[in-house]
Amino acid sequence: MADYTQNLDQPVRNAVGETKDNERKLSFLERIYLPGIFSGLMYTLKQMFQPTFTMQYPEEKWDPPAIFRGRPVLVKDDGQERCVACGLCARACPPLAISMQASDTEDEKERYPQFFEINMLRCIYCGFCEEVCPEEAIVMSKDYDLVFHSRGDAIYDKEKLLIDKADLKERLDFLREYKNRQFGNFWKYKEENNIHSVRNRDENWDTSLSLVELLEARQASDKAEKAVKN
Repeated sequence: MADYTQNLDQPVRNAVGETKDNERKLSFLERIYLPGIFSGLMYTLKQMFQPTFTMQYPEEKWDPPAIFRGRPVLVKDDGQERCVACGLCARACPPLAISMQASDTEDEKERYPQFFEINMLRCIYCGFCEEVCPEEAIVMSKDYDLVFHSRGDAIYDKEKLLIDKADLKERLDFLREYKNRQFGNFWKYKEENNIHSVRNRDENWDTSLSLVELLEARQASDKAEKAVKN
């Protein structure tokens, strides 16, 4: 029969003690910890003569690869922004760091952002804005060292965000390779269409922006190719 008379408020000594068979007894040197201390010192001394990989920042700065996601910037193409103020980046931004106001223009791209701001204190560098942008107008740059003297300085407007396309070539080439590998021939777009609207992105498909019509046109194109091969 179980014994329920034990007082649970009283601490119970650990059952593992010196009398336990599987408990190893420490030697004299192990009890004074000197071998462990000297072993750690020898390892430290050995590492002092190994090649160093530490960069002397800020005199030496790291040059990130193209896959790196730094602060988001706006692409400037032919002296103006690629952005058509569709608002997808602001909707996809998890911390709500992006704000803009669209306005009409006489240019071929129909609309442009009257103002475009990113609160860099909120930005988490997730890259969602870059993923959803249909015009490749906002991309992640290599800038990672940002310094602000006030909260107002952390709000970047169009003047601070616009970067020439030539300075972002490495990132744009990476995105083109990444998206073509992800979507295959379905993505293959003309770069000059980025400055225009999203209509007629592919010269072979003259369809509306309806996703259903786009998929139907793709299926019809695949069937036509199979028929020609057969």
